[in-house]
Amino acid sequence: MLTPDKTIDHGTLRRLVEAGAPVGAEVVGSGSSWGIVINYGRSSQTLAATRGRPKTFRQFETLAGYLKELGIVEYRVNAAGFEPGVTQKQVPDRRSVTASQRMKRAHEAAAYDTWFREEVQASIDDPQPSVSNDQARTRMAARRQTLLNKAGAKPAGKSSR
Repeated sequence: MLTPDKTIDHGTLRRLVEAGAPVGAEVVGSGSSWGIVINYGRSSQTLAATRGRPKTFRQFETLAGYLKELGIVEYRVNAAGFEPGVTQKQVPDRRSVTASQRMKRAHEAAAYDTWFREEVQASIDDPQPSVSNDQARTRMAARRQTLLNKAGAKPAGKSSR
């Protein structure tokens, strides 16, 4: 679908229409779906879906109902790129993932969230006093030097010149 690079979301479009702004719309056909280009002043913006990609409608009636519900009852239709029954190249998205894969991911995410929250709570509940970054670095440098000395390496920071 040949549409502008800028996008506008549903909430912004709704607020513009409710404010009485002069908003125009062009319905653009592409493959077997329809998109909407919103014209506001000198700006043209594609109506975006939740994740920023252009929102498309499979049924023209659904699109017309959407615009009417917003209060946009007059619009231009560009059907040059519309081809009924022809599907556009599928872009991998969440719809191409099976329901069982989505459920598995949801359970993994919930398990990770539980583990993470438990780790944070354990850290908060830890009775040991907090250590500053400088103190931790000093302790780790001393530990590292002890291990290097045991391994027979030369002390850090000293050269053999």
